[in-house]
Amino acid sequence: MDQKVDRFKIPELAVLGGAKKTGARAIVIGSGFGGLAAAIRLAVKGYEVTVLERLDSPGGRAYVHRRNGYTFDAGPTIITAPFLLEELWALCGRDMKDDIDLRLMDPFYQVRFADGRIFHYTGDPEKMRAEVAKFEPSDLPGYERFLKEAEKCYKLGFEELGDFCFQSLGDLAKAFPSLVKMRAWNNLYSLVAKHIKNPQLREVMSFHPLLIGGNPFSVTAVYSLINALERKWGVHSVMGGTGKLIQGLVKLLNEQGVEVRYNSTVRKINIENNHVTGVTLENGQVLYSDLVVSNADTAWTYKNLIDAKYRKVWTDRKVDNGKYSMSLFVWYFGTKKQYPEIPHHMMLLGERYKTLLDDIFKKHHLAKDFSLYLHRPTATDPSMAPEGCDTFYVLSPVPHLDSGTDWPTVAESYRKAIANMLESTVMPDLQANFTESFMMTPQDFKDRLLSHKGAAFGLEPLLTQSAWFRPHNRSEDIPGLYMVGASTHPGAGIPGVLSSAKALDSVIEPVVNTYLNQTRHAAT
Repeated sequence: MDQKVDRFKIPELAVLGGAKKTGARAIVIGSGFGGLAAAIRLAVKGYEVTVLERLDSPGGRAYVHRRNGYTFDAGPTIITAPFLLEELWALCGRDMKDDIDLRLMDPFYQVRFADGRIFHYTGDPEKMRAEVAKFEPSDLPGYERFLKEAEKCYKLGFEELGDFCFQSLGDLAKAFPSLVKMRAWNNLYSLVAKHIKNPQLREVMSFHPLLIGGNPFSVTAVYSLINALERKWGVHSVMGGTGKLIQGLVKLLNEQGVEVRYNSTVRKINIENNHVTGVTLENGQVLYSDLVVSNADTAWTYKNLIDAKYRKVWTDRKVDNGKYSMSLFVWYFGTKKQYPEIPHHMMLLGERYKTLLDDIFKKHHLAKDFSLYLHRPTATDPSMAPEGCDTFYVLSPVPHLDSGTDWPTVAESYRKAIANMLESTVMPDLQANFTESFMMTPQDFKDRLLSHKGAAFGLEPLLTQSAWFRPHNRSEDIPGLYMVGASTHPGAGIPGVLSSAKALDSVIEPVVNTYLNQTRHAAT
């Protein structure tokens, strides 16, 4: 039964730990980058914030595993747009450099093709031109034209629309001229192919959407902005791992008096008179609040945390009929020797590109071949492994659970196939030298991270599932409910989820302008 509460009398209630509080309250579900950023922004607006995390430590997809001296970042490892992080520290009157040591990568990535050719993807314009010329000199003019297109999409798509909170068709109409200028109806690969002829260079310039759950042959050409974003701000890694950023954000929250409660699974978002009143935890405890921000998967939030009678837009049918991103198979392992020839970030592309992506995104078929992202953080920070050792994870894009793959049965054979591929290409004697070893499969994305269909990035970032068409940052169905994270606008990736939290600034007013005025009116 819904809890009945007068939301303007909530300050009189003894909640969130038993102490009486004053001021408006906000609950944030989930402590991923989006949830922590939203909590910081709410706290500096004057809200009394509580963050609820179902796992035993913060981070969500950015959880950290520590095993026998090895440190494994579970998820995001590529840091771009650092100014979005710096802004959170500045909001709290702090300087991020006091807590976080960011290192610029050079190259950003090493891209290795099946034939052994290597492209060093860097932020240096002259080095990039040399790399392009190494593959196909005649593509240099087309490469320059592509860069101009990408820069235009960055300015219009990221700077103008990245943290814009789409609430109505009118907002979509305002954005329409920019979408036209970016030719958003074209897919990214077609934009690249229009300017670049060499097949391998086309792969190099179009793979980026795979890092945020998108198929280069389907996502809007707007995502060329990632290329420009990286050139402008660089690709960074964090000393100590991405988990250090999570720890830093939690520290900021603690300094703001915000409680982060772990092992706290939300069973239900409570609604009364068609307005959010708080949440009920799995243990039955009821927490009251004026608003709720969900950093959980939006499909999961709507389908599992909110009664269907309150959902006129995000019905079960609409949730299930969405087209969801691929999932991921991730093998985490340590080695008792070092592989100094492997850089921090390496892409190992297979013989197939489009047909492999068709298998993953369209046919939902787990193929025998794969393309991989190999992450070696000890290339930059040796402290993430015991002395003389290396920490790795290798990531393979795979179909979400509509593939019907029995992952508990298949996972080990898939891991061995990846190990064989690595051993035969860039990691000789791997299988005689790896020590720590564990995996994450699409089933884990569903069971551990509560991702609908085990999709790693929510809805696939198609044009018809982006911007206004994506689940809104302010719920279309329930006043007082807000969304942040990969599965709302603008989408996945650290810049995307941080921008989703920033988008809330335009629709959630500071406490002094809303809550206090309302309570004064109620008193009179």
